[in-house]
Amino acid sequence: MTAPTIVITGTSSGFGQIAVRLFAQAGWNVVATVRKESDLNAHNGIDNVKTLLLNVDDEEADLAFGELAQAQFGRVDALINNAGYFQAGPLEATSMEQVHRQFQTNVFGLIALNKAFIPIFRQQRSGVIVNVSSISADGGFPYTSNCQASKAAVASLTEGLHAELSEFGVQVKALHPGNHATKIFTKIDVADGVPQDYLASWDKFNSLNTVRSDPSGTADVMFRMVTDGDRKKVHYYSGPDGTAIPRVKQLLGQDWYFEELSARNHSEASPLWNALMPTPTSAGSPE
Repeated sequence: MTAPTIVITGTSSGFGQIAVRLFAQAGWNVVATVRKESDLNAHNGIDNVKTLLLNVDDEEADLAFGELAQAQFGRVDALINNAGYFQAGPLEATSMEQVHRQFQTNVFGLIALNKAFIPIFRQQRSGVIVNVSSISADGGFPYTSNCQASKAAVASLTEGLHAELSEFGVQVKALHPGNHATKIFTKIDVADGVPQDYLASWDKFNSLNTVRSDPSGTADVMFRMVTDGDRKKVHYYSGPDGTAIPRVKQLLGQDWYFEELSARNHSEASPLWNALMPTPTSAGSPE
């Protein structure tokens, strides 16, 4: 019996790069994608990994990628849609071009890749799709409204696909990572020409989010999502803040949760919030 094969997008750094190593070490064949030719050597030295170019913004390439990926090792058993893009800043100062790019990468490209692999998984009556959302889809954080709207769309899409494809033995799951030390924070597409009124609050909010967790924990959750065989569970969370927020939201109820979160986002966190929410452990340099 041949080894199972997984496709992972966005693997030049961060969660994707760590997940490639984790699955490869566990004996999986891995089809890893990168956007830049200069990153094609990202997984050199790992025999059971094939690294391919894919710009997820290219929907035609996405739609054709299922068959291309299947041809690499003769089978495909799982897909992790990890590639993403992060735009930040007040919506007022965010250009419509930035809005469209945010959704092109995080939503439309991801949808196209789901469409590319669903027929393969449906026909073989097995497969796992992991769509990477974000804890911000559960949150209500300022200055990331464009990004979190795209990630909320991913979470909602995944819920629908989970119901739609379960009869064919296909598992579709959403991952909600918290605040992690990855290079995405060095590549933020920041809104330009932000009105002065926002700057003090924006700086204050940014100062609250400088300590980030080790991304290897999220790669571990990715592996569990693909291998645990749980056909009922849709949403998985990673990182100290990522795992705490849904529990706190359930404990406090939606209205009280947003009241407490709003105070925290303005550096006015209550003793209750501080008691309920863990502080991320510094992970050092981003992966």
